[in-house]
Amino acid sequence: MSKTIPQTVRLPRVRSGKSGAMRRLGRNRAAVVSFAVVLIFALLAVLSPVITPYDPNVGNVVDSLASPSAAHWLGTDDLGRDVFSRVIDASKIAMTVSLLSVGIALVIGLVLGVIAGYTGGAVDGLINRSQDVMFAFPELLLAIIIVAVMGPSLLNASFAISLLYIPRFVRLSRSATLQIKTSEFLDAARLAGVRPLRILWTHVVPNVFPSVIVLAALSMSTAQLAYASLAFLGLGVSPPQADWGGMLSTGRNYITVAPWLVLGPSVAVVALVLAFNVLGDAVRDVLDPRSESIRGAGVPTV
Repeated sequence: MSKTIPQTVRLPRVRSGKSGAMRRLGRNRAAVVSFAVVLIFALLAVLSPVITPYDPNVGNVVDSLASPSAAHWLGTDDLGRDVFSRVIDASKIAMTVSLLSVGIALVIGLVLGVIAGYTGGAVDGLINRSQDVMFAFPELLLAIIIVAVMGPSLLNASFAISLLYIPRFVRLSRSATLQIKTSEFLDAARLAGVRPLRILWTHVVPNVFPSVIVLAALSMSTAQLAYASLAFLGLGVSPPQADWGGMLSTGRNYITVAPWLVLGPSVAVVALVLAFNVLGDAVRDVLDPRSESIRGAGVPTV
């Protein structure tokens, strides 16, 4: 009688969700290119004091409105300042506003949305009604009013833009919280006597956060467009600090005689906004392929 020799069974290796998501993101060529563009702008923002060929805020009036040349790749503006240097220097304003405004909206919106969804009742109603009031105002008009009252500055503009985004993050966070509020693992935590705040921090927030990150990635481009609009109207940083919206506002007065004044900032705005858009779409497809909750929350368009 022959003996049956047991064979070794190899169990499949379990890959983590994070590593799989990164692989899928890395296979998306458009996402890789967009990430590279965003990284370039981030490096320009950090290294701008070192790599700008001229002082972006100081010029020579004798060289005003000089056409592009080997000395000045994008020409000079009406005050003789090097446009190329100013475009590079303005990248730190663009990246700061995008990250700061979306970051503020993410934190506040996540906290309010999770509290509203988990608590319910009067607290949920109060938070929802306050966000409905924010939705009632035209977004760009509201931002203009806030900055006009508080005064033009980088921080004030970032705060005004963040107020436009908070209702979206609140709505998304509340919706995701309501979906997991009745989950079995939350019931088990409650029966085990875990405090509500600990439940929110250790169980609810980690499950809501991926969807919120997707919305944040999608919001970066519109945040930059919102600030460019405010800066174009003179509600951005104070001169002589360069920002792309302010450069476009100044360059339109000379567009017939010196079109290079608007070329540099225009290309920079389009490149960064497009890169944020494509990267945000790729992150959405990787982390949340269905994306119903993101589309339902609505990405602000200013």
